[in-house]
Amino acid sequence: MDKYGLIGYPLGHSFSINYFNQKFADEGINAKYENFEIPSIDMLTEILDRNPNLRGLNVTIPYKEKVINFLDSISPEARAIGAVNVIRVTHEGGRPHLKGFNSDVIGFTQSIEPMIDPKWHKKALILGTGGASKAISYGLKSLGLEYVYVSRYERPGTIQYERITPEVVKEYNVIVNCTPVGMYPHTEECPPLPYEAMDHHTILYDLIYNPDQTLFMQKGAEHGAEVKNGLEMLLLQAFASWEFWNGKDK
Repeated sequence: MDKYGLIGYPLGHSFSINYFNQKFADEGINAKYENFEIPSIDMLTEILDRNPNLRGLNVTIPYKEKVINFLDSISPEARAIGAVNVIRVTHEGGRPHLKGFNSDVIGFTQSIEPMIDPKWHKKALILGTGGASKAISYGLKSLGLEYVYVSRYERPGTIQYERITPEVVKEYNVIVNCTPVGMYPHTEECPPLPYEAMDHHTILYDLIYNPDQTLFMQKGAEHGAEVKNGLEMLLLQAFASWEFWNGKDK
């Protein structure tokens, strides 16, 4: 039986295990998907040794960048992004060969593109600077949008939340939350933004999918913003993962 899995730490919020095991059952695929909760990326070697029937992995926080050092090859897109969330495992010469891809960018771009009106949407704010934010910036750039990263801390190439004025929100009217702020169980939290400056030209996209509507989305919607959570992106990137594992490189 082929095996697939997810590496990350912690994995209590994992979507993939239910999605793929249901897919395997529905489609009669002789495979199993497991969670590999590892406190150190160095344990990846042990997972590969113990699971010779492993054919593919998803990668989540905090290893999307750290895992690159363990790969034999990487897709041009994932290399440009600097983050990997899909690994195809093949066996060459008696040892596993690992190739890294990024399906986050595919899922995000396909999900947000129908919301973008080039006449109104030219600039975006990306909340957060982690591995996911790199895929988001790549996707926004491919859709023709300029972007700025927003951070709580002083970092090169970022602005801080306290500097986001109503005028900034009017200019950068696509806002993507790549942070865990507002994720269950902390549903009463949201990024500190001037929500009152938002209107029907504002797009709020939250990578979080639990809860269905975060406080970030709710406060934007109250002022007319168009909002979307990360569930469709997850489904699209899961589909892309399966394509990568089966050798359909994009």
